[in-house]
Amino acid sequence: MADNQPVELVLTCGSWQEAQRIVDKLLADKLIACAEFIPIKSKFSWKHKLEEADEIKLIMLSKADFFQPVEKVVAKLHSYETFVLKAIPVLHLSHMAKAWLKDSTTN
Repeated sequence: MADNQPVELVLTCGSWQEAQRIVDKLLADKLIACAEFIPIKSKFSWKHKLEEADEIKLIMLSKADFFQPVEKVVAKLHSYETFVLKAIPVLHLSHMAKAWLKDSTTN
């Protein structure tokens, strides 16, 4: 994956407040261009037990080379012992959106 390739970063948070804190910091640090907040119901295996939770899924537009800096911010602000941060490559992005992403994530 090319370093400046657009990616969608996906992260699940335990609350609206936690999701807001993480997004606000990532936006302030210019590591993401935007974030979508989606309320979800999750089921998962945790420490050999089946769990269920109401969570917030974040879908954030960023660049591939920002994955590690984003992960560091999330590690400081996230409440989960083990969080899942995924980068999904964006194969095509409209010309204007590419320019916006570049402008929004450049210091």
